[in-house]
Parts: sequence; C-alpha cells; structure tokens
Amino acid sequence: MTSKPDELPPRPEPDPRVAIRHADVALRSFGQPNSVVREFDFWDDSYEGRRLFSELLGTFLLVLAAVGAGMVNARFGGNAVPYTARVVAPALTVATVILFMGTVSGAHLNPAVSVAFAARGNFPWKRVPAYIAAQFAGAILATLLLWALIGKQGSAGLTLPGHGISATTALLWELVLTAGLVSVILGTASGAQQIGPLAAIGVSSYIALAGLWGAPVSGASMNPARSLGPALVLGDWSSWWAYLAGPVAGGVIAVGFAYVLRGRGGGRSGTAAAQGTLGVEWHPGPEPHGPGPRGPLPRS
Repeated sequence: MTSKPDELPPRPEPDPRVAIRHADVALRSFGQPNSVVREFDFWDDSYEGRRLFSELLGTFLLVLAAVGAGMVNARFGGNAVPYTARVVAPALTVATVILFMGTVSGAHLNPAVSVAFAARGNFPWKRVPAYIAAQFAGAILATLLLWALIGKQGSAGLTLPGHGISATTALLWELVLTAGLVSVILGTASGAQQIGPLAAIGVSSYIALAGLWGAPVSGASMNPARSLGPALVLGDWSSWWAYLAGPVAGGVIAVGFAYVLRGRGGGRSGTAAAQGTLGVEWHPGPEPHGPGPRGPLPRS
C-alpha cells in the first residue's frame, strides 16, 4: 500500500549520544550570547594538556633551529651554518610543526599569534595566558639544551638590532614584519584564499622571505618567545622591549587588516585553525566502534 503524496516518511530515531550532547550545549549556553557559547564549545579540559604540550614542543623545535644556528656558528667559527640556512631553517621548522600537529593546538608557537587570534575572535582569551606560558617554556628549554650541549656563546642566538640600528628602529621593523606574518596566518586560517592544508607553505614562505631581507636590521624575530626566552637564559636583555612591543603591536594591526579585508572573525575555518580540532572533529586513540558523532564547528 503506497503512502499519500503529501505524507512525509517517518523521521529516524535520534542517536541518544547526539541528543545528550545537544542538551548539554543548550544548558551551558542558556542566557549567554553566541560568542560565549562558541568559546565553551572548544573548552575541553581533558585535552588542554595535550594542546599546551603541543605549543611547548612546537616552540621548542622552532627556537632550537632559530637560536641553534647562531650558537653553532659561534662555537665552530666561520660560516658553519650559512646565512641563508640560518634564515630558512626556522621557517621550515614552522612548516613541519604546522603539518604534524597543527590540528592539536593550532600551532601558534608565538605569543603575538595567540593574542591576534584572540583579538580576531577565533580563540578564547581565557586560554591565551597558558598558551603563552607554554611557548616561553619551550623557548627556554631549547636554549638551555643548546647551552648544555655546546656552551654559552656570548650573545649568539639572541635577536639584536643590527650594527648602527637603534632599538626604536628595531621595534618598528619588527612591527612591520610581524604585521605581515600575522596577516598571512589569519588569511590562510580563514580559508579566504582556499589554501587549506597549504597554509604551512604560506606561513613558512613569509618567514623565510622576511628573514632574507629583514634579518640584518632587527634579526626578523617576529616572535616574543623566540627573543625573550633566550634573553632570559643567556642573561642579556639588550633592547628586549623592542622584541616584545613590536611583534605584539604588529599582530594587533594585522587583526585590523583582517577586519577590513574579511569583516568580523569567529568563523568556522578561522576558529578551527586557531584552536585545533582535537576533541571536536577527532579524538586521540582507537575507536573500536567506528567514528562517533562529532558536533558541528561553530559558524560565522
């Protein structure tokens, strides 16, 4: 017996796990604006330790390459690590870190990036302090390891203004370079150019290119953790404020550029890129019963 044309087929029974999750989100979001709800959707304490370890490890590897090149040159003399290699090695390290664990934490590796993502509305401000602490811890551990293995080599490994360059000029130089870097990061994160997984190439390419022409002036750090972590270990605070204020200000300016180019942040792609998808689109460990339901990422 056929059904009448205006009859609809019976609706399938909802998965109990999905219903429970929806009820939990509804209870947590009752009376709160959507921006706050979006923040809590990614706040999963059970995975935060993994995310922070990812930031620590990623920054450790970045600083190991960035600081290590200068210290190796000072230790062995001459041009053991050529200039081009000293510039490109950190950029390639960033690319590999983004590729192998970017979905865990977002692979910020840089306090200026964490602040910019939060100011853009793609990352909860409450998580910024822990991310920055993990990044500085990674930078400090990398410098301590280099110091233990090849010894302290004077000011080698520090980012300092070039010969005849004032700290103020270095600050402005870092501001400009970082504004470009964070613009690339926010742009590829938004999906506006449909780069997707090739974001690692875009970000690392900018780091390498900026370093090739900008390093003689300020060292092209663009990263307070990369500069201040070694300064703390090596005990040299020359022009430290330039390498803190410059990158942070540059990141904030880049957020303004992003608003002009693409409007408000907080969209699905940008949020996933900034916070990673651990615990949202995928979970660590085996799934003996097959992939379970995953809640949708927040929409713009």
